[in-house]
Amino acid sequence: MVHFVGAGSGAVDLITVRGLNLLKNADVIIYAGSLVNKELLNYKKDDCVTYDSATMTLEQVIDVIKETEKKNQTTVRLHTGDPSIYGAIREQMDELDRLFISYQYCPGVSSFCGAASALNLEYTLPDVSQTVILTRMAGRTPVPEKESIEKLAAHQATMVIFLSTGMLKELTNRLLLGGYKEDTPAAIVYKATWPDEKKFVCTVKTLEQTARENDIKQTALIIVGDVLNCDYRRSDLYHPDFETQFRKARGNV
Repeated sequence: MVHFVGAGSGAVDLITVRGLNLLKNADVIIYAGSLVNKELLNYKKDDCVTYDSATMTLEQVIDVIKETEKKNQTTVRLHTGDPSIYGAIREQMDELDRLFISYQYCPGVSSFCGAASALNLEYTLPDVSQTVILTRMAGRTPVPEKESIEKLAAHQATMVIFLSTGMLKELTNRLLLGGYKEDTPAAIVYKATWPDEKKFVCTVKTLEQTARENDIKQTALIIVGDVLNCDYRRSDLYHPDFETQFRKARGNV
């Protein structure tokens, strides 16, 4: 059996209980060494074999899994955050399907959740934004034209932008082209939930300057939207005049 496990956003104790139990019982761990907190490997069995996938190709990862399966052992494929977001897990699963190797997927805490916790931020505020767009700039990995930053920015929703810290000048231009104003609130969160986490609140116009002044070049998320600094309407859910299946409205008591 192969278990795809989300390691969480960085802090060791943000892996799920299920994920930690799988890690403790694995015979082989293939971990994304460039991003996963290596302290998680302290939980492995003494005889567990580990591989750093930062130095491996897909074919090499699959070869290790095949050898582990021949021994009737268990593999944990440890990905950063939640594997469903920029985790390149579909191609691994397709290969395992082709080889008739069973697998399961254990979700994790994504870095966009970690960034919200760093900022004490709610991405969805009434009358401000009820939509969160997770995206990235086109780089060596292209992005479909219909998902360009400027087209997504036109929605004026909350945006969380991955893998784009090294392209902030172009990102700013595209955000402005899409309709955000220069003074729209923005934030940079570096290594969310890690011990060396850093966070900076700025504006769309000052994104590049803020990153440059603080020597932030990678491993950061960019958040854009009025939820970072705005007035909002309180939630209906806990309003005394709002009736739910669990609580009568104040006027009906």
